[in-house]
Amino acid sequence: MTSVSAHAATTLAGHVDHVFGVMGNGNAYFLDALARQTTATFTPVRHEAGAVAAADAFHRASGRLAAATATYGAGFTNTLTALAEAVQAHVPLVLVVGDEPTSGPRPWDVDQIAMASAVGARTYTVGRTDAAATTLIAVEHALTYRVPAVLAIPYDVATVDAGPVPAVPEPRLPGPLAPRGPFAEASVRDLAAALGAARRPLLVAGRGAWLAGAGATLGAIADATGALTVTTALGRGLFPRPEFDLGVAGGFGAQGAMEVVREADVAVVVGASLNQFTMRFGDLFAPGTRVFQVDVAPAATHPHVGGFVRGDAATVADAVLAELRARDGAPPSGWRDAVDVTAARRYEPGTGIAPDGRLDPRSAAARIAELLPADRVVVSDGGHFIAWANMYWPVASPDRMIMLGTAFQAIGLGFPSVLGAALARPDATVVLSTGDGGGLMALADLESAVRVARGRGLAVVWNDAAYGAEIHVYGRQGLVREPMLIPDVDFAGLATAVGARGVTVRTLDDLDALADWAARPAPERPFLLLDLRVSPDVVAPYQEEIVRASSHG
Repeated sequence: MTSVSAHAATTLAGHVDHVFGVMGNGNAYFLDALARQTTATFTPVRHEAGAVAAADAFHRASGRLAAATATYGAGFTNTLTALAEAVQAHVPLVLVVGDEPTSGPRPWDVDQIAMASAVGARTYTVGRTDAAATTLIAVEHALTYRVPAVLAIPYDVATVDAGPVPAVPEPRLPGPLAPRGPFAEASVRDLAAALGAARRPLLVAGRGAWLAGAGATLGAIADATGALTVTTALGRGLFPRPEFDLGVAGGFGAQGAMEVVREADVAVVVGASLNQFTMRFGDLFAPGTRVFQVDVAPAATHPHVGGFVRGDAATVADAVLAELRARDGAPPSGWRDAVDVTAARRYEPGTGIAPDGRLDPRSAAARIAELLPADRVVVSDGGHFIAWANMYWPVASPDRMIMLGTAFQAIGLGFPSVLGAALARPDATVVLSTGDGGGLMALADLESAVRVARGRGLAVVWNDAAYGAEIHVYGRQGLVREPMLIPDVDFAGLATAVGARGVTVRTLDDLDALADWAARPAPERPFLLLDLRVSPDVVAPYQEEIVRASSHG
């Protein structure tokens, strides 16, 4: 017998190679078929939110379609925070879930379609005769719109004999969006002319430029115009000439680099949404800067944008480069040769030990950067501490800096995200940056991270005994601090209990444990967790910007 569940599993496995999840009544037959009838790998996690987080990280590190699974009811509702994060971050993912019987809900069933819709995910429900086709539609939806799709299998349909699995066509996906028509073409010419005539040109690139494969062309545009470059946090490492790259724009940027950005007279932003953090709450560019934006959004995404070209980043970049090369030998500006980029990108080294006797997180981050393996993927949970990895731990390309939680402003997705990154990048070291609050929230999947990543995994817990963001925003306003505090937790002991090596770090010398770990071959070392006892009094620059913006709001 080939069941409806087998039709869904077999069809989905034609488009994914890893599925993350927790088995339950509603997805047991799907997982059985996945194991018996496909070559896809199932990786179990310990919490359903972790299943979606692991799949999310897998996509961000690999670029491939992601898949997760959970049972109905409580299993499904446990996924919602991670599902909302994936929606906000535009992650193509298929979440396979059980659902209420076609005869109607049982006492423990909930309206899963409404719940998924509430966080922005569309549900496709398989039937007795259309499971393969419906699965393909869910895959097509996820890839076309770059959002999660929920594939629901009603409980009374899961085991129904559906006959041989039919052949289904490949997903039909739209091609790159190109600027077409006289107005769009004139906009491209205007952008190229302004960039070519600029005395201090700047290129800004985000994740959209990376997804479009525009890095090399944007590098050629920078060379042709003498432009300096800068990226968003999700575009880090995109430009091919690091000697002319100012690093990350916004609150994660070095102060000197952000001062140089404000000197630009023309800035072209490609594949970046210009959110409030990238824009430093409106202060990224000087008032006189001409700002152009290239994006697939229907219109400019920030009021400071003066010229907008709608289109795929690579397609528009090709057109702009062609326009520049058609000009009569106009020389590039000499701006980037006059700027000391290395000095501009320098971050504060910190004081080693803060006045309260705990580690200065800046000093710890800088020392860790010296010791980390070069071939690394950095995964960050959400929280105040996100600055330290983004500022001090450079990565080779945007798919090696993965921030789960920031799109939805969530914490607690860090430990399971290690699994997805580790399986997507089997030769790299996966470095997790998480806080004590988010770390405790995701603690069920510390075991999963240790089990899957093993000696290629490393977790850094910024343990400041507090919810740092709340302390720095609301503590300053005089609100009661007790709800913002967390007792000192022995993360090193927790890690040891699930088979990792846990190290409590109170001084920079304690980080010698990381040096010893990194010097050993991966197969010979355990998962390492560094429990950094850092000061809650050292505030990240981006957090100071939030505080200032809040005080003016």
